Amino acid sequence: MTGFPQPHCNSYYAATANVSADYPQVKGASSCDVCIIGAGFTGISAALHLVERGYKVNVVEANRVGWGASGRNGGQLIGGISGEERLRKALDKDISELIWSMRWAGHEIIKQRIEQYAIDCDLKFGYMDVAIKPRHWRALLEEYESLQRPDFPYETRLVPKQEMTSVIGTEAYIGGLINMANGHLHPLNLCLGEAAAAAQLGAGIFERSPVLRIERGSKPRVHTAAGSVTCDFVILAGNAYHRLEACDLSGFVFPAGSFIIATEPLSDEQVSEINPLDLAVCDPNYVLDYFRLSADKRLLFGGRCNYSGREPRSIRKSIFPRMVKIFPQLKDVRIDYEWGGRIGIVINRVPHIGRLEKNIFYSQGYSGHGVNVTHLAGQILADAIAGTYERFDVFEKVKHYRIPGGQWVGNQLLALGMIYFRLLDLL
Repeated sequence: MTGFPQPHCNSYYAATANVSADYPQVKGASSCDVCIIGAGFTGISAALHLVERGYKVNVVEANRVGWGASGRNGGQLIGGISGEERLRKALDKDISELIWSMRWAGHEIIKQRIEQYAIDCDLKFGYMDVAIKPRHWRALLEEYESLQRPDFPYETRLVPKQEMTSVIGTEAYIGGLINMANGHLHPLNLCLGEAAAAAQLGAGIFERSPVLRIERGSKPRVHTAAGSVTCDFVILAGNAYHRLEACDLSGFVFPAGSFIIATEPLSDEQVSEINPLDLAVCDPNYVLDYFRLSADKRLLFGGRCNYSGREPRSIRKSIFPRMVKIFPQLKDVRIDYEWGGRIGIVINRVPHIGRLEKNIFYSQGYSGHGVNVTHLAGQILADAIAGTYERFDVFEKVKHYRIPGGQWVGNQLLALGMIYFRLLDLL
């Protein structure tokens, strides 16, 4: 990717970010136990886990901490791992309980980090999946039943059609499932706070330092334009934005565009009408809409506009009609921010976690479940480096599909596939 290094995009999150350190560039030669490439949730989560265990860690970022999807996403903290059924089939033994525990592990990591390191990121619990069609409602009934376990202490509640308008101010949905284990937060402030905690514990964090190549061997060396880092282990954590090790990794993960608008702060009356319970909401479509209120009561409304790799000429014009379709009462509100970015999509939807060598690990392709699963992935990678592979092996054994012909060809095929899924949404 060209144009490095770059500042944070002009998002609501960047405009309301907590003050962060100005981390240095990589200059000269240095060494550490683990060099992590990418300072988003995956890289910072792994770094924090590792420094807590006593490892010497350097995190090398091309732009700024949280510059990619980790600092631009919808801020929805949703349990579950995409492609769970494929995970169950990856091993010959029953791993249902292991998958259940991993569904919520990222939540627990985030809650613990916020409490331990006093991270101010507007964490609020409350989330609702909504149904548009009868088949969606049937799926919510099944999900509700699956959550009725003694070891799941959080409130869950089905909301039938006749009660929906008391929960969310729209008639667009025929039902919903409220899950108070899930919630929403300010993702950039979470990432910045975790980075500050890692740095305080001794991690070296370097910004504006695009990695040019990785020199493999018993002691890998990570090269930038102005220096290098020699280490025992490397973690590739760039997700949809990195192009490193293309011979091994290209064709597995494709960047999909996800775009968000933020309204002006809404009045108490508007908030009470459209979202009185302050829930994060997500619809069930393949080409979906999602929304929530920010801490200062703006409506943040987002969706995946395209899978072709192209950004729309006007994000506002692409997203605003979708917002007004759900909330026509907001047709006259001012839009203060519009932004977008890339999320990593994997064909089989299972996060792509593995290793290129015994000492070079990677994790990418969270397919829209990034806030939760990136934190789990960071812990899994830290465990693997420390010699514990139980959860890592589950992901590494999943068969992934590679589309030859480079990213452009892959994205066009993915875009064609999403036309098919969009037709399914309409049925």
